[in-house]
Amino acid sequence: LYITGFAPGIGYWLFALTVYRFVNPPLTPLMVLRSIDSGRLVRHDSVAIEAVSPALVRAVIAGEDSRLCQHHGIDFAAVNDAVADYTNSGRLRGASTITMQVARNVFLWNGGGALRKLLEAPLALLLDAVWPKRRIIEVYLNIAELGDGVFGAEAAARTHFRKSARNLSTKESAR
Repeated sequence: LYITGFAPGIGYWLFALTVYRFVNPPLTPLMVLRSIDSGRLVRHDSVAIEAVSPALVRAVIAGEDSRLCQHHGIDFAAVNDAVADYTNSGRLRGASTITMQVARNVFLWNGGGALRKLLEAPLALLLDAVWPKRRIIEVYLNIAELGDGVFGAEAAARTHFRKSARNLSTKESAR
């Protein structure tokens, strides 16, 4: 959509938000861009959360957003910490939650910029209000880039460990 210059309206976002509450996104803007950049199709296999090792689910939450169940899409404590770090050191660090990453990767574009952040924040709040946390983590596990052109837990497990995401060990999940 963005490549063609088409900017979807609020109706599109609400429709997509509702559909993706139940149906896995078939692709994301980042997947399309990676395919164009590399000249080959990305690896992407969607699976239900039940088909992913619980160790991987725990590792992703611990590594990406340990307070996933304590915020409503945006972790304002993490944002305040990031602002304080920037004020003290001049270095930027992320404060994105899993919900914000899902909002960005499914509905927006990659890269920085105030406009994207301006759209990402309310979208993350809406996403958190409409989808249960279990669905948010399930979609994240299916769209996150977990290697160069490798999207989702199933494709990553098959690419890196030659097994299904369901069969990943705790050590493999942590890696």
